[in-house]
Amino acid sequence: MKIASLFSEKTVFSFEIFPPKKTSPIETVYDTLEALQDLKPDFISVTFGAGGSGNGHGGQTVAIAELIQNEAATPAVAHFTCVSATASLVATEVEALRAAGVETVLALRGDLAPGQEPADFRYAYELIPRLKAAGLCVGAAAYPEGHIDCLDPRENIRHLRAKQDAGADFFITQLFFNNDDFYRFREAAESAGVAAPISCGIMPFLGKSQIQRMVFLCGSSLPAPIIKLLAKYEDDPVALRQAGIEYACNQLVDLGRHGVNGLHVYAMNQPDIACAAAEAVAAAGLR
Repeated sequence: MKIASLFSEKTVFSFEIFPPKKTSPIETVYDTLEALQDLKPDFISVTFGAGGSGNGHGGQTVAIAELIQNEAATPAVAHFTCVSATASLVATEVEALRAAGVETVLALRGDLAPGQEPADFRYAYELIPRLKAAGLCVGAAAYPEGHIDCLDPRENIRHLRAKQDAGADFFITQLFFNNDDFYRFREAAESAGVAAPISCGIMPFLGKSQIQRMVFLCGSSLPAPIIKLLAKYEDDPVALRQAGIEYACNQLVDLGRHGVNGLHVYAMNQPDIACAAAEAVAAAGLR
């Protein structure tokens, strides 16, 4: 199933998972997929993995996407990084996706290793036409607070529009903790002629070190309520984790009530996060 068609029907609800570490067998994701399948998301996306490996999205991503569709009976979205991929490798990987029955990808730039130069693609918008020409439904990333390498908010919106003009069918945002940041971003995107649906990516904070990593990797800002929660539960990691999940659930409900196109939960392969999110959205009458 091509995911973009779902956005015209309802608020799309989805999860993201990641492949197991290289030292772990792929079977370690089975329990996660079984739990997420029971929650009946509209799709499950699978990442390539932090930092990539220099050879596109990797075999595990395709294999897990195939599992999502065949074993979990849920539409899959495979992440597809390009910055270190050659055109011939992209063609090979497209064939692997087709063989797995995966019809939707999320086109991403990906990260270069220190000192590494891009191959045939420098940005995601250069990859998108190749994927569209192959008959794939293509999503792309959106950054409500701007990409960490982009300091100009106007340039951030121009990049978004460029991805749409290249053929992006929908967008999934980087994580954010202040919904007002997204509402401002949505307004600016609409003013720039961005009409493709934008799904809001929400990740709960589970601990102090984790949120510090997220802030420095993604450039996301921390609103005062989160800082207060971090201070309140500094010596109680269990309570802090629960507070982080509750905060994310409240974000999802507020976004849903403000008529966003989609709600995308970064579940981090932890079924209790997915369950809490699904229950909160359902209790609010948004599913």
